[in-house]
Amino acid sequence: MHNVELILTLGAGFAVALISGFVALRLKLPAIVGYLVAGLILGPHTPGFVANRGIAEQLAEVGVILLMFGVGMHFHLKDLLAVRRIAVVGALVQSSMATLLGLLVGHACGWSWSAGLVFGLSLSVASTVVLTRVLSDHGDLHTRSGRIAIGWLVFEDIFTVFVLVVLPAIFAGAKADSSNLPAALGITTVKLIALTALTLGPGGKLLPRLLTAAARTGSRELFTLTVLTIAIGISVGSAAIFGVSMALGAFLAGMVVGQSEFSYRAASEALPMRDAFAVLFFVSVGMLFDPQHLLRQPVLTAAAIGIVMLGKPLAAILIVVPLGYGLRIALRVATALAQVGEFSFMLTVLGDQLGVLPSGATDSVVAAAIVSITLNPVLYRALPALERRLAKSGVRKLLEPRAGKAIMAAHGDHHHQPDEGQPRAIIIGYGPVGETVVRLLSEHDFIPTVIELNIDTIRRLQRRGIRAVYGNAAQPDVLRQAGVAAADTLILSAPGASESYEIIRVAREINPRIQVLARSQFLSQTSALREAGADLAFSGEAEVAIAMVDAILQRVGATPEQMDKERERTRTELYKLANRSYQQRAS
Repeated sequence: MHNVELILTLGAGFAVALISGFVALRLKLPAIVGYLVAGLILGPHTPGFVANRGIAEQLAEVGVILLMFGVGMHFHLKDLLAVRRIAVVGALVQSSMATLLGLLVGHACGWSWSAGLVFGLSLSVASTVVLTRVLSDHGDLHTRSGRIAIGWLVFEDIFTVFVLVVLPAIFAGAKADSSNLPAALGITTVKLIALTALTLGPGGKLLPRLLTAAARTGSRELFTLTVLTIAIGISVGSAAIFGVSMALGAFLAGMVVGQSEFSYRAASEALPMRDAFAVLFFVSVGMLFDPQHLLRQPVLTAAAIGIVMLGKPLAAILIVVPLGYGLRIALRVATALAQVGEFSFMLTVLGDQLGVLPSGATDSVVAAAIVSITLNPVLYRALPALERRLAKSGVRKLLEPRAGKAIMAAHGDHHHQPDEGQPRAIIIGYGPVGETVVRLLSEHDFIPTVIELNIDTIRRLQRRGIRAVYGNAAQPDVLRQAGVAAADTLILSAPGASESYEIIRVAREINPRIQVLARSQFLSQTSALREAGADLAFSGEAEVAIAMVDAILQRVGATPEQMDKERERTRTELYKLANRSYQQRAS
């Protein structure tokens, strides 16, 4: 029998999230708000259809894995090491601050100290999905503040892994043997080190070879399948063998793939589905929320929200600013981390299983998650306006880092600037036409960048000192990596018209001023290419006809002037005829 529950959960989740997302955007709210509302609609606390929460959570976990894999691909080990000082200190201090505030709230409510401890720890962990989504939407994922926030999150995840090991040893009751705690911590440390060493060591040699073999087959499906196997396989293995979070394992796997030539193709072709599964994460969170809890325990809920939205950001600012990073970076890091998510729910579930958390504590954490996830994109969007106001109020010096250049260098936030006056061109495809174009451009002081799907060609070009990017040029990430935003010319030397339209459209969106030269196989396609945004379009059919005209004229003894005139007349007539035919078909 078919698993109807799975299909219903998927169908209902996507459909309701689609409608709610549209409504949220029309109301000038983040789409995330709509996804959370969709979860509330499909959850057990509202009338009507109730989706299977367990299935939704499992599907959401796939989204978390793919998301962290994608982040890892663009987050190299040197980036993580560059922010280790502030990230380690920040994760520990901020988590300690949230935990302390949770203890105080628990004490005020008459809870045991253990309940307050678990409650505070649950509110100390930020959501991977929310953080990366917010940073990506605002173009901050690869800035200094983005790198600090991601590094902070990684070390928070590592810290939480230790917490999940420690809590059962401490609170399992009389049956637990506290003397096993040091051994448990030691084993966890060894497992984390072993996982990192295996993934970045042997994995760093094996995984690129697997991707190379998949790329050489020429099959997009096999390449996509290879990437998904690496992402999900390593993350599941990390959890099953090493006892760490699947998100952390996926992040490490992504770092390995990111060191190879395949990073941008993997990100563009194999990971678009991460967004769909990430939507299910927000839906699954919304399903946990019981609106009546706001009426039952409003003070506790407000306290939880206050810890997340005020306590954690304040702790982050007090860490980042004294370390010399400036108030602007501090505000962005603090706001990005002012939310809770997946690990929070894991900690509350563990607290319930251990009999530590009282009734209402889990609901308050869920309410804090809903509110913080909803408000986080809105608050982050408001940061530029706040920074402008602060600059006008006389605190401009506080906004900028004290050791600006040194910090920028440490975080790799410097961008290589092309030589002044040296134009840049992107060539898509490196067949006979592409090779000729690259040679001609190089001889005339252009800086060429080739986008190609043949990995052997990519490596050959790189050995010759020619910049080359492996990937599908129709994907925005690949074009951006090639430098389309700063390029003067885009040349489509390959005749694939179906993808050429999309490439031109994406390139125009990124760089409206770029000059586009396109090639088509058939004369009838040139008008469509120009309409898509190409400045010039050339057809193989037309050029063959012109070459034949040249050969005939040479045979009959025509003068060079006659040949030039006839060549131009032939070209004009052919392209005019093609344009007329295209207009007739379009009408």
